[in-house]
Amino acid sequence: MEPINLNRLAYFATVIDAGSFTRAAERLGITKAVVSQQVARLEAELQTTLLVRTTRRLEPTEAGRLLHARCVMILRDVEEAVTEVGEGNTEVAGVLRVSASNDYGAIVLAPIAARFRQEFPACGVELFISDAIIDLIGSKMDLSIRVGWLEDSSLQARRIGTFRQILVASRDFAARVTVDEPEDLASLPLVANSVLRKPFTWSFTRGDVERRTVTMRETFSINSTPAVLEATLAGGGLAVLPDYLIADYLSQGRLVHMLPDWALPSGGIHVVYPAARFRPQKVTRFVSMLMEQIRE
Repeated sequence: MEPINLNRLAYFATVIDAGSFTRAAERLGITKAVVSQQVARLEAELQTTLLVRTTRRLEPTEAGRLLHARCVMILRDVEEAVTEVGEGNTEVAGVLRVSASNDYGAIVLAPIAARFRQEFPACGVELFISDAIIDLIGSKMDLSIRVGWLEDSSLQARRIGTFRQILVASRDFAARVTVDEPEDLASLPLVANSVLRKPFTWSFTRGDVERRTVTMRETFSINSTPAVLEATLAGGGLAVLPDYLIADYLSQGRLVHMLPDWALPSGGIHVVYPAARFRPQKVTRFVSMLMEQIRE
């Protein structure tokens, strides 16, 4: 037997409930001819007479009554399923799975995730912190927050903010060296972040026209941004670090902004999603909370 067209089951059930093809057509918002044709095709598919038609009334056969009882159950289950899915798209529930880099995840996302749980207690949060790029689809992530410069991808991305890169050193280290121009950096030790594409080469700009590119000494590299910060605080050398990670240390005077008149390239903060047409409320609410934090 060929697969049954499920729409015809709905047409058939409506005919029985309405008592006639005319009233069924009115309920369905289609013509009487279409309803009659679809029920006739259902009978042909099943090779069974479902309705006995007379000039005065319409009666289901024994097979028709059995099928109608099952159709009512099927249509009710479908309606409940659609309702559940719709509610799932409007309620903040389930488990939200988010990945992010070590530094941004710990400094920015972890506090936001705590706030999110307080506001939406019906929704759990799983935060995955790693500087490695995680396969969102394979690991079943709802979204990822990626900081820096995105590579081409089939994923959907949205830029929600920016960050500054700042050349810094510990207070004691800064007091021992003289740095007036970018070229002065070439002879000084650098605590490099080996996660970056070119951790030892940096381009500085001042105003709209001045640009200097410096390759610094390859003396010390670490593959973790928070660890680079700790080594810099310990006097290991200069470092280039994102503003969101070091703002408090600069205000406390534990770090010194070196060459403040010269700027390094800014980077983007991106939300990256698996490809999908619609986002559940848990995702949109979390991203809204993150964007609010960035604006503040």
